[in-house]
Amino acid sequence: MYGLSYPVFTTVVDKLKPHITASNLSLPSDYAVSMVLSRLAHGFSAKTLASRYSLEPYLVSKITNMVTRLLATKLYPEFIKIPVSRRRLIETTQAFEELTSLPNMCGAIDGSPIKVKRGDIEGNMYKCRYGYSSVLLQVVADHKKVFWDVCVKAPGGSDDASHLRGSVLYNRLVSGDVVWDKVINVRGHHVRPYIVGDWCYPLLSFLMTPFSPNGSGTPAQNLFDGMLMKGRSVVVDAIALLKGRWKILQDLNVGLDHAPQTIVACCVLHNLCQIAREPEPETWKDPDEGGVPARGLENEKSFHYFGDSLRQALADDLHQRLSSR
Repeated sequence: MYGLSYPVFTTVVDKLKPHITASNLSLPSDYAVSMVLSRLAHGFSAKTLASRYSLEPYLVSKITNMVTRLLATKLYPEFIKIPVSRRRLIETTQAFEELTSLPNMCGAIDGSPIKVKRGDIEGNMYKCRYGYSSVLLQVVADHKKVFWDVCVKAPGGSDDASHLRGSVLYNRLVSGDVVWDKVINVRGHHVRPYIVGDWCYPLLSFLMTPFSPNGSGTPAQNLFDGMLMKGRSVVVDAIALLKGRWKILQDLNVGLDHAPQTIVACCVLHNLCQIAREPEPETWKDPDEGGVPARGLENEKSFHYFGDSLRQALADDLHQRLSSR
């Protein structure tokens, strides 16, 4: 009914209770949380829940807004964290290496449009590549399909590269604010932990993308691309699981102002479920995407140059290791 097991439900209630109590809400905390979880898990409208819980629709909307805001702000720092601690970084990079044979990969990035109510929107900037009005979700996932970064800042008509460049994560990686305590040497190149994405993202020293979208590279490059996309598959699966578990994300029935916090709240709950190893429900897959390869910007030249040489070194090293087995 609520998209998660009773032990995880009690964890959510216990963590939110002090904040809900402080808000002087006239409902018990577990009642408020259960109502919002049922809405997120099934995509019920405020009107549907109002009749079920004998409340006014405006009050259901108000409680949904409060609980999702608390999840997206108070619980986010605890459950969505960049893997900078040495133990977690080693666990993540080793798991990706077992999956892909590529060293020091620490995450996979992707974007996904979240459908919103058309009545809230003017103009075409929110129309996504699939033709409906949406906002864009960007996530980075680890090998366990746990998100370690979430960003909802762009209308659905934006491309993945622009959304990335507008994110806090991009600015932290470009400025060197994220300190990865794990550097390896591959063919004379210092390789810090990096994330992987498809060709809709720019190639940068901290973001590896495929050489070719159609397999027209050298044998070493094509092998690298296949392994990179294998690593990227974890984020595709994580988004499919997120939308399968929290069905409200298949057709978001909250106001546009509250859309980002509702989406982030679902990502926090997704991580709680993954960490607790909850059973995985039936997933919701987005259609396969096309999209044009991203172009590098002038101010990214040095990141692209290093990324290009790193990628080739990783491809040559991978080809040599696998062909000599």
